[in-house]
Amino acid sequence: MFKRVALFLATNLAVLVLLGIVMSVLQNVFGISLGNNGVLLLFAAAFGFGGAFISLAISKWMAKRTTGLHLITQPRNEGEAWLLATVKRQSEAAGIAMPEVGIYDAPEINAFATGPSRNNSLVAVSTGLLRAMSRDEAEAVLAHEVSHVANGDMVTMALIQGVLNTFVIFLSRIVGRVIDAALSGNRDGGTGPFYFITVLVLDIIFGMFASVVAMWFSRWREFRADAGGARLAGREKMIAALERLSQTYGESTLPKEVRAFGISGAVGHGLRKLFMTHPPLAERIQALRNMPATI
Repeated sequence: MFKRVALFLATNLAVLVLLGIVMSVLQNVFGISLGNNGVLLLFAAAFGFGGAFISLAISKWMAKRTTGLHLITQPRNEGEAWLLATVKRQSEAAGIAMPEVGIYDAPEINAFATGPSRNNSLVAVSTGLLRAMSRDEAEAVLAHEVSHVANGDMVTMALIQGVLNTFVIFLSRIVGRVIDAALSGNRDGGTGPFYFITVLVLDIIFGMFASVVAMWFSRWREFRADAGGARLAGREKMIAALERLSQTYGESTLPKEVRAFGISGAVGHGLRKLFMTHPPLAERIQALRNMPATI
């Protein structure tokens, strides 16, 4: 269970812990006082947004490297030609530049979109999707992914993650200083023996609370991308695609770096739902059925 919960958290928690260590070294080697909250906040923002935007900037490169996808430049067959033509038509309708299009080898039904901007993106589908879905269903999935790009979801997620990272870094050090002072009796504004371990623990705890917020946004954007897919491809096609997706829902061989951007998410119940990147399929299908019939 922890592996599924940690898929989206792992990268950001690792960044927070690493940057926390770097900040501690800078503060002690270069004498930057923790009492200067303004300086601390600037450092937290630089590191918090820095990690998020570095991840965004290399997102396409990382997706290509980790999935081993085949990028379609010259179609080798009718199926690849159809994929390119469909994404081209949908991207024009959505008002974005043509994304790069790829196919990666995976048994489950899945697809993802990533990239640093609306006009510099990548849309990829699994071989399992191409085998299991009809053209109408695959068209809806592509429309869902193009909608993610058109909505600017990757950039918005990076901004949200940057804000959350900033406050995690900042608050963990402020609270850490207070706890350290209380435990060690240090009242002169310096750091005592409990400071570093307290900050490390708080980075993880606050990071998990921050991830609940990030996961809420991730689930909300899936509803919005489903609605966008319905507008581009048709509501009934989008519903049929999600129903077909249930055949392998919860299975994913996508690397953790791009798993949150796949159309298929993990299955969770109770508190686990707070850490899910995707809403349950039944809720997504019901939301589409509740849309106006003209969509």
